[in-house]
Amino acid sequence: MNLFVANLHPSTRGEDLQELFSQFGSVVSAKVIMDKETGNSKRYGFVELANEAEGENAIAQLNEKEFQGNQIAVKMAQPKAAGHAHQQRRY
Repeated sequence: MNLFVANLHPSTRGEDLQELFSQFGSVVSAKVIMDKETGNSKRYGFVELANEAEGENAIAQLNEKEFQGNQIAVKMAQPKAAGHAHQQRRY
């Protein structure tokens, strides 16, 4: 199950998310999204857990809880809308 994690502290890294979510199951991947221009955290990320039950448990236990000084939001990630990320301009 892929989870969206928001309102992260600016210093939070993927390794921090991996450690936090590993208490709920097998973490397949964990990453914090970084701004390509500045290199700073965009303060959100994604965590993929091995199965839906682990993901639902993580949501129930971590949503609106404090992590590294911030109250984080954890919910099921929504797939990107088709064509949204790379729309072409017509002139």
